[in-house]
Amino acid sequence: MRGLLAKRMKFHLLGAFLVSMGSAALYKFAVAEPRKRAYAEYYKNYDPMRDFEAMKAAGVLESAPPK
Repeated sequence: MRGLLAKRMKFHLLGAFLVSMGSAALYKFAVAEPRKRAYAEYYKNYDPMRDFEAMKAAGVLESAPPK
């Protein structure tokens, strides 16, 4: 029984480190990178003036009433 805690702690510390690195890599490649690509694709063709005019025509903006 002597040294059991230290031996188990090394094992669990290594396991926790591997699980945390694996989950961080999984999040990066499964969530963050596709999200970055989606935002880049959206803003590649985004026209803010067209969006402003559409919101203005819909009456969403109080400071710019529709004509």
